[in-house]
Amino acid sequence: MLNLTTSKYGEMSAAPYLDIAFPSIADPSMAPAGRHVMSVHVQYVPFARRAGSWEGQEDAIADSVMRTIEEYAPGITSLVEHRQVFTPLALQQVFGLTGGHIHHGELALDQLFTMRPTLGWADYRTPIAGLYLCGSGTHPGNGLTGAPGRNAAREILSAAKRA
Repeated sequence: MLNLTTSKYGEMSAAPYLDIAFPSIADPSMAPAGRHVMSVHVQYVPFARRAGSWEGQEDAIADSVMRTIEEYAPGITSLVEHRQVFTPLALQQVFGLTGGHIHHGELALDQLFTMRPTLGWADYRTPIAGLYLCGSGTHPGNGLTGAPGRNAAREILSAAKRA
């Protein structure tokens, strides 16, 4: 059974929840003919690790991911020619994702509705006149729904009508 509470206590699950995509199916130029790129987003990996830093743990993470995938796709590990791992620390350092969180914050009770991204900014406005937010860090949250952008556009149009 998958234990998602391990992240809360600074550990990565031995059987992590994985979002897997093969982007080279849509864009064959990403890989040589007959081969593919597999992208795996590992959910619920804590930024702060109980046992120390994530530095140097890339192989352990990749091994855990491959063991999990292997349960559903036996033999896949032998097909992998290269792997690249971004730890939560690397996500923050390389891509500027605070806390290594790809969705700009958890969808937890203290980060929803009027508190997303922070109390007082839930209407997509910021203290800077004319600056609106519309990414995953705003209500209703992460994913590719487009809802944050739609909602921000509605607020911008409403402000333009009042001006």
